[in-house]
Amino acid sequence: MDDIKLRHTKITEPELSLSQNLNLSGLCECVLCSRHTLYSIMHLTVTVLCFIQTSLSLHPPFFFCSSHLQVAELYCSSCEGALCEDCMSDHVEHPKVALSQALEEHRNFLSSLLDPSVRLSRLPQISDALSFVKEILQQLNNQRASIEEDIQSSFEDLHKQLDVRKSVLLMELEVTYGLKQKVLQAQADSLTRGDGDITAICTQTEEALAADPCVASLQMEQELGERLRELSHLSLPCQPEENDQLDLVMETDGLRKSIHNLGTIVTTSAVASQSEAMGAGLEQCIVGHPSSVTIVTRDKSGGACKSGNAILSAEVFTPDGSIVDGEIVDHKNGTYEFVYTVPKEGNFSLALRLYDQHIKGSPFKLTVTTASEVEVEVGAKRRGKSPGQKKKGSKRASSALGTPRRKTQNPIEDDLIFRIGTKGRNKGEFTNLQGVAASSNGKILIADSNNQCVQIFSNEGEFKSRFGVRGRSPGQLQRPTGVAVHPSGDIIIADYDNKWVSIFSCDGKFKAKLGSGRLMGPKGVSVDQNGHVIVVDNKACTVFIFQLTGKLITKFGSRGNGDKQFAGPHFAAVNNNNEIIVTDFHNHSVKVFTPEGELVLKFGSNGEGNGQFNAPTGVAVDVNGNIIVADWGNSRIQVFDGSGSFLSYINTSADPLYGPQGLALTSDGHVVVADSGNHCFKVYRYLQ
Repeated sequence: MDDIKLRHTKITEPELSLSQNLNLSGLCECVLCSRHTLYSIMHLTVTVLCFIQTSLSLHPPFFFCSSHLQVAELYCSSCEGALCEDCMSDHVEHPKVALSQALEEHRNFLSSLLDPSVRLSRLPQISDALSFVKEILQQLNNQRASIEEDIQSSFEDLHKQLDVRKSVLLMELEVTYGLKQKVLQAQADSLTRGDGDITAICTQTEEALAADPCVASLQMEQELGERLRELSHLSLPCQPEENDQLDLVMETDGLRKSIHNLGTIVTTSAVASQSEAMGAGLEQCIVGHPSSVTIVTRDKSGGACKSGNAILSAEVFTPDGSIVDGEIVDHKNGTYEFVYTVPKEGNFSLALRLYDQHIKGSPFKLTVTTASEVEVEVGAKRRGKSPGQKKKGSKRASSALGTPRRKTQNPIEDDLIFRIGTKGRNKGEFTNLQGVAASSNGKILIADSNNQCVQIFSNEGEFKSRFGVRGRSPGQLQRPTGVAVHPSGDIIIADYDNKWVSIFSCDGKFKAKLGSGRLMGPKGVSVDQNGHVIVVDNKACTVFIFQLTGKLITKFGSRGNGDKQFAGPHFAAVNNNNEIIVTDFHNHSVKVFTPEGELVLKFGSNGEGNGQFNAPTGVAVDVNGNIIVADWGNSRIQVFDGSGSFLSYINTSADPLYGPQGLALTSDGHVVVADSGNHCFKVYRYLQ
């Protein structure tokens, strides 16, 4: 037995591992137990055969029941397992099919999941979504880098200002100390001299009196007496002529609080797929009457966002494809209001985008009617109203189309020189052209907003070049609205949706951007006589003045109806006095300010008479100081003198305007205007 025991062999760890992996229940560790060993070997053989058959995909397929070591021929649909003859008693009531049939059905099911149409429909969607998310992620990375750069730059600038202020304070300290020290030192020197003189005379007098009297010393004693009398009446500054006060007043508490609140990272969790719009302005509006739409932003789970600052854009498209402008008001609670006015009737569409993506239901179909049609409809309802029903009223809309009535005695003759452009995306074609600028070297520059580019023409209308690439990175454009030419030749572009102003060289090479982090919706740009960049922020209702380096000089204005407030300001121009002229779109007026932001002049009111406006947009100043204004809602151009008195119209009846935007004076003295509704710009002879 001992010899037999020596031959006992325990199964090694690898063998145990194999038996466990192959489910070899009943495998005995002792090779002396022949019955269990035989059973285990048979079980192992069957399992290995199954493994080989599965690995090599042998046909026909065969399976062994792991419980009874018999070939399984049936499949239990309820238990989802293979059955042999000995298993039948446990599955009498269960539905069963041939094992080969079950295998075939499962394979067919898997094949259906691999239907090419499913792959063709889903994979492109997923690929597009992945590309879009990656693009947003890249834009997010770019925004982070840009804001980090702005933070570094801003705090470096603050450090410089603090160092300058420290130097100024130290210099003021030295100057103030020096003045006080000089006065007190002179007084001290005077008193020291007086003290020394008196002490010396008194000593000499005492010595003379101590000596024996003689005639020879009489003259000297007389001189001493005279000197004593002089010193006794000597006027010395015995009261301090200055004080010792040198205090430092540092209002650090307020500064510390300001520093604590300095800068805010602004964002929101709003997504377009969950955000929605509501209001009567989504379906119907009246010509010439403001219409309103409320936008509620929501996060990915559908929860309402509680903070503002989301990037929203809204566009009303006319039947011919032009775009009606409007204003978006941020209520700072996650809701926004879009107010717009349509100048003519027809079937329009309203596109509402959040982060450049359509919100729920966008674009919406609009039906625009005249006030008279609404009155007829309301009247019909009144005739059939029930007793006690409240009456409805409607105001008659003023006309916003057609040639303005000429009531001036000094009309300017209709002198259209030429028009350039049609709707499209090619050279010389436009989609929602906005800002206009004219250079001193005979060029006309057009900000082509929806084509994300700037197009350049000669004064004669010959196409020269275009530049601009859509995107949200520095050097790219996202709805350019304003354009100006710096005396250096650089081209300055207001990038509305990117919330900054881009600076390009004269040949379209990107150089820098300014205002990032400060601007909310730059609309118009101009350049003053000092070479400073004036930016009209449509959303913030503020005018910013920057150095070309990007340093903010000053800003003025806020949202409201006051003299120094704006409601959707659009464009600006600078007169010979370096005063800034701003068109106040929803306040229907033009305002003139000093470079420091003090109001000099305001003129205009809502209406269609001489000197009245229906949402003014473009503005320019001629060499005589006359102010030329594009009257958007009235589709006309008016001319005023420097004091705001109406002079005349530029007669455009031969080729009427529709929604004029920016305008400028060319180097040869003509007026160029962006006729956004007609997808072209027009040049008129301007008689001064």
